[in-house]
Amino acid sequence: MELSQLRIFQAVAETGSVTRAAEQLHRVPSNLSTRLRQLEEQLGVELFRRERQRLQLSPAGKVLLDYAGRLLALHDEAFAAVQGGQPAGDFVLGTMYSTAAIHLPALLARYHRAYPAVNLQVQAAPSGELLEGLLSGRLDAALVDGPLSLAGLDGVPLCDETLVLITEADHPPVRSARDVAGRAVFTFRQGCSYRMRLEAWYAHDHASMGRVMEIESYPSMLACVIGGAGVALMSHSMLESLPGRESVAVHRLQSPFDEATTWLMWRKGMLGANLSAWVELQQGARLEPAQRRVVSA
Repeated sequence: MELSQLRIFQAVAETGSVTRAAEQLHRVPSNLSTRLRQLEEQLGVELFRRERQRLQLSPAGKVLLDYAGRLLALHDEAFAAVQGGQPAGDFVLGTMYSTAAIHLPALLARYHRAYPAVNLQVQAAPSGELLEGLLSGRLDAALVDGPLSLAGLDGVPLCDETLVLITEADHPPVRSARDVAGRAVFTFRQGCSYRMRLEAWYAHDHASMGRVMEIESYPSMLACVIGGAGVALMSHSMLESLPGRESVAVHRLQSPFDEATTWLMWRKGMLGANLSAWVELQQGARLEPAQRRVVSA
């Protein structure tokens, strides 16, 4: 079992497709298929099952994916260590969508300039999926809604966010969830921490959420709200970046649902050279809460 085989296996597991994995690795699909078949023959097990035109991990594949993540992370850490502790090799960073759009660009540019030997890869997903990737070893670090008290994780804060509810422009002030009870809600899929905060807000006010419409794009959420189709929750910094934001009414949620802190998290004992360099850079650029005007009920 070679590390190159494990990288191929990991890429196919993450994308669910040999073709997409080949594009990611800049390889020929037939080569990946051959290497995967050889790996399955060596292990004597089936690693994937095809379901609905997508490759799904078998039970054995799920076990191997956890070990593959750890082995590849250790390989990259060892590579960096023998280079004198200088950042180098692969570094996979997970992030929430809003953080990727608003807070990451400047940090990514600085990191690339400072450490060109690092192959930095960024994967955006809801917080729940990011934590799953972090604990399985698929991600080296992740920017998630925190702080978190999960065993085996360490972290440092990145920035504070103000959360706001947006409605159509002529909607009356929203003082509690009861003011929007029954309205359709536009949000990300299950696992999104902001979605869980919104659900908790409704539950706190004993109000019923309307139909939940899952949308994987903040601009699309905003467009739906502008059209009067429902409401949505997002960070104020995210809203401020979107064209058309002046066409909605902005309502700050009551405490404690109106504030969130984004944290960089990683597995304890896995603070290698690449991650240490990111932590140092991030702490040097610690972001303060946005001092922008938010309409309160």
